[in-house]
Amino acid sequence: MKLDGRVAVITGAGSGIGRGIALACSRRGCGVAIADVSEDGLRETAGMIRGVKVTTHKLDVTDRAATAALPQSVLAEHGRVDLLVNNAGVAIGGTFEQVDEADFDWLMEVNFHAVVRLTRAFLPLLRTRDQARIVNVSSLFGLIAPPGQTAYSAAKFAVRGFSESLRRELEEAASAVGVTVVHPGGINTNIARNARPPRHVSNEEAAQMAEERDRFQKFLRMSPIKAGEIIVSAVEGEKPRVLVGNDAKIGSLIERLAPIGYWNILKRSMS
Repeated sequence: MKLDGRVAVITGAGSGIGRGIALACSRRGCGVAIADVSEDGLRETAGMIRGVKVTTHKLDVTDRAATAALPQSVLAEHGRVDLLVNNAGVAIGGTFEQVDEADFDWLMEVNFHAVVRLTRAFLPLLRTRDQARIVNVSSLFGLIAPPGQTAYSAAKFAVRGFSESLRRELEEAASAVGVTVVHPGGINTNIARNARPPRHVSNEEAAQMAEERDRFQKFLRMSPIKAGEIIVSAVEGEKPRVLVGNDAKIGSLIERLAPIGYWNILKRSMS
């Protein structure tokens, strides 16, 4: 897929992987409509882009009316949409029993239901193009499910399943719209640092979670700029799935070899 002259819509582009994807697209001559809940982040990302048209769209992906209105807003500015990247995401720390229903639902709204709604909103525009693509960012935790990640893994496994089924539906319909699902490993973004703590835990539990978060942060080594380049290269190659980082590749391999016992193997490796 040649990106020169095309237009990409990227959510969660105010920082992290979304910013990396926006920069990688712009380097290929692809115009970008970047969306994020952070206006400051959007301005910063837009200021880094050169040589192509860039528009910024403040967006809370849990706002159904705003997500439904985004396609026409982008179309008015750019005249076309060729690539949709559903990247926006959040995290919550804590076990299933520690995370209350409201927080669990909030994470599912951002990390999964928004992916479905934005795909539904943009698919009619994408279908009008000679070649188009939907890129849904899952996670290493959409391949493996460690303890303390019930909400996050549930959402990221759901993104994976939705993407794979949608891809096959579009293939059987001989559509020009392809689907890529992305599984990043340890990318040095703010998502772990900004993970929402459970609201009803003791001070001792909160301190333990902060310590665990700091320990986990050490595994986040790849720059989001490099991750964005890997993802956009995969889009150019029309790859249906991309594993970003050696940790994602190793995790995927071990899960296939030991689908029940993989966590014990990985835990020993990490320690």
